[in-house]
Amino acid sequence: MGNELTRKAAFVEALPTVFGYIGIGAAFGIVGHSAGLSIWQILLISMLVYAGSAQFVMVTMLLAHSSLLAIVFSVFLVNARMILMSTSLTPYLKKESLPKNIWLGTLLTDESYALAMNKLNYTNRTLNFTWFNTVNLVSYLTWIGSSALGAGLGSLIADPAKFGINFAITAMFIGLLYLQIISDKSIRLKLQLLIVVFALVCTYFGLIFIPANLLVLVVTVLACGLGVLLQHADK
Repeated sequence: MGNELTRKAAFVEALPTVFGYIGIGAAFGIVGHSAGLSIWQILLISMLVYAGSAQFVMVTMLLAHSSLLAIVFSVFLVNARMILMSTSLTPYLKKESLPKNIWLGTLLTDESYALAMNKLNYTNRTLNFTWFNTVNLVSYLTWIGSSALGAGLGSLIADPAKFGINFAITAMFIGLLYLQIISDKSIRLKLQLLIVVFALVCTYFGLIFIPANLLVLVVTVLACGLGVLLQHADK
């Protein structure tokens, strides 16, 4: 990853995340097909909802004949973390107009957020619309294409988990976390590892008491709060 904030740099840097999108997007297409959705319905969900794991929740709830309000609330809860992510990016995009920031936030994903936070280590803590929008569009188009591919292959692959497809997104996040840790020189390695361990422990024990969708938000806030406190204490 370099210090250029161009379309070409964004395209190249977004490519490693594409494989994760292909795996999980195809898995969604397969699951949607097995649930009785047509390829056009699957494409429409991926284009308009564009919410990763929330789309799996949505399909499951549709099959269970859940109410529209329940589905909307569940999708919102699963993706509420995007509010925190978008907020944390605003200091680096102050020079961009409000419509551009809204557009970037609309297509923001966990992966594009992780790439952006890693990119800050190489660009003197700055971002721009051109770079970020390219990363988002690569992610968005890959997700839609992968969903269509999975819908087409749905009749051939009955159980995607058997092939480890559902682990693709997890593997991608492990790689992004590793790159973030080794490239961010502004925070001591011990402090970064401490926060990672803290988040893992909170997640492990938190699953006993808190629903998984809500736990993501709780652990994010706790880990961020602890990180800020320890970083200030370390100075």
